[in-house]
Amino acid sequence: MRADRLVSLVLLLRQHGRLSAATLARELEVSTRTVLRDIEALSAAGVPVYAERGRHGGFALLPGFRTELTGLNHDEALALLVAGSRRGAQAFGLGSALASAMLKVVDALPESYRDTAAGAAQRLLVDPETDLLSRRLVAEEVPDAIVAAVLRSVFTGHKLRIHYAAVDRTPKWRTVDPIGLVTVRDQGYLLATRSGADRTYRLSRILAAEELAEPAQRPDRVDLGRTWQERSRQFRTGGDQVTVLVRVDPARREDLVGTALAVLAEATDVDGRQRLEVTFQDPRHAEWAVWQLGTNAEALAPQWLRDSLRDRAAAIATCYGVSS
Repeated sequence: MRADRLVSLVLLLRQHGRLSAATLARELEVSTRTVLRDIEALSAAGVPVYAERGRHGGFALLPGFRTELTGLNHDEALALLVAGSRRGAQAFGLGSALASAMLKVVDALPESYRDTAAGAAQRLLVDPETDLLSRRLVAEEVPDAIVAAVLRSVFTGHKLRIHYAAVDRTPKWRTVDPIGLVTVRDQGYLLATRSGADRTYRLSRILAAEELAEPAQRPDRVDLGRTWQERSRQFRTGGDQVTVLVRVDPARREDLVGTALAVLAEATDVDGRQRLEVTFQDPRHAEWAVWQLGTNAEALAPQWLRDSLRDRAAAIATCYGVSS
């Protein structure tokens, strides 16, 4: 761990020039005292780092201290820098590793590519924290210890023991065979098998995790994309899910589809409204999704959904009716 931190310290000085001990401590997420010890270690190892005194002082490297990575063209460097802006790594606890890797990429670029690639990357934003309506897209927080144990089991191919809190159920310990990890909209999922049956676990619902020494029972190779598609299809066709028929204003189609599990059929009526057959997780989910669209959507079937929406609308009308 310290060796990685020393490399990151050198790269920070290479890219930013003179930096104070406080700034370095903040970037490396350590104490100022640790930074001072690391500076001493670098100097003892022959790295030309020196201190500048005064109000605007700090630490810097002698000019010309660098390495170069050859064979990396401008587009390849740009792709790496843009990939570094994605938040998926946070779901797997790899955010700090990704930041360190990006420092190394930028520092290793040939002089002719470094400024243009970094500048171009600043003009591309991937997965911002809010959408156009300023709704915050919050990534799920998973304790580092849990993520680390899950990652180790996935990479080493060992069985994993997890304390899992399924929805509306008492948390239980389970021993699983991990297959891989998937992140979707900043939510992390563990794909695994348990007693030979396919299982998908949401990382945020894992309360504790322990890597076991026993080898996992899993294939040597896996097509994670295909496996995820199969798990998604199983999810959409199981449980208490309901299918409803809805007429919706085209301007609000994406709002409806964005909350649904699947769109099974779609057509356009003569008045321009779209008629969609969509699947929701349960009756409550279906009622909420249609209700939030107001008069921009009409549930056509099943009848129980129409009745529920009518009763809710009547209750609202009564609440805001003219008092005698």
